[in-house]
Amino acid sequence: MKYLSYLTIGIFFGIIMYKSEAASWFRIYEMFQFGSFHMYGIIGSALVLGVIGIQLIKKFKIKAIGGTEMNLHPKKKGVTNYLLGGIIFGLGWALAGACPGPMYVLAGAGYYSILVVIGGALLGTFIYGLVKDKLPH
Repeated sequence: MKYLSYLTIGIFFGIIMYKSEAASWFRIYEMFQFGSFHMYGIIGSALVLGVIGIQLIKKFKIKAIGGTEMNLHPKKKGVTNYLLGGIIFGLGWALAGACPGPMYVLAGAGYYSILVVIGGALLGTFIYGLVKDKLPH
């Protein structure tokens, strides 16, 4: 039952991503060219809702779907790891025209060439797993 709720939430999220054009290559390209506020509005709205959601979880001690308590620990401060990770993520996003969430939305919408990008992302994740002990964390 737990997985069914996750699947339902994921499908709903995918529909929202597709209908809001957040998965559109043109919208992403337009954002990197500073041509439109559309994507910045979506990202900014997600940021504000995320902050509000985290504060509500902390204040009311909301539990996860399975009834387990959510442990929200602050991350260690750092510059190098976030700078390096952000640059790699941003370059991949700019080159592929999609970040991880919209990649699956595009595959579900019938843009099957994105499967090459998904394969590359999975390969990159595998390589990260091999070298993560050598990277700054």
